[in-house]
Amino acid sequence: MQLVLASNNRGKLNELQDLFAPLGVELVAQGALGVPESPEPYRTFVENALAKARNAAQHTGLPALADDAGLCVNAFGGLPGVDTAFYAMQYGYAKGDNNNVSALLEQMQGQTDRRAALVSTLVALRSADDPEPLIAVGRAAGEITRERIGANGFGFDPVLWVPALGKTFAQLDPAVKNAHSHRGQAAQLMLAMMRERWFA
Repeated sequence: MQLVLASNNRGKLNELQDLFAPLGVELVAQGALGVPESPEPYRTFVENALAKARNAAQHTGLPALADDAGLCVNAFGGLPGVDTAFYAMQYGYAKGDNNNVSALLEQMQGQTDRRAALVSTLVALRSADDPEPLIAVGRAAGEITRERIGANGFGFDPVLWVPALGKTFAQLDPAVKNAHSHRGQAAQLMLAMMRERWFA
């Protein structure tokens, strides 16, 4: 089964393809199918993920999967949240993962409460008009480090310390990360729902 992924993020595609392999699903990035980016005007992950999935399904006629994810920092009242991808731009940096991490470390200087969570909300639709979207949420809680640690992963992986593992996500082998990450948790829930409702 082919599923259009409502993203052109290579890291996200690779991670999700590994996680969805047990279903025999092939994920195709929306850009490869000529799908334009969807507006993301909403303030919650679930609303943005639903808009992205609907956009991808509408343009391709294929079932679609969207992931809206971000970093929620306790000291900032849960922000940057849905604005995570553009976080660095608020502080004069160009858009990009590396700059996001730099901006976060600067903004966290002097903060004693370093608790944060990476959150992933996956939405799957059989068609653009599917009245019953599948929604799965994963949350990986940890603490923001004071410097980058590790070279694997992408996004905020080098600065999210997971106390239960004693490492940042960027220090983990991809298989270990997928078992514990926000996206990994959401994907496991989504796989279970798809098996039950789409493939039963």
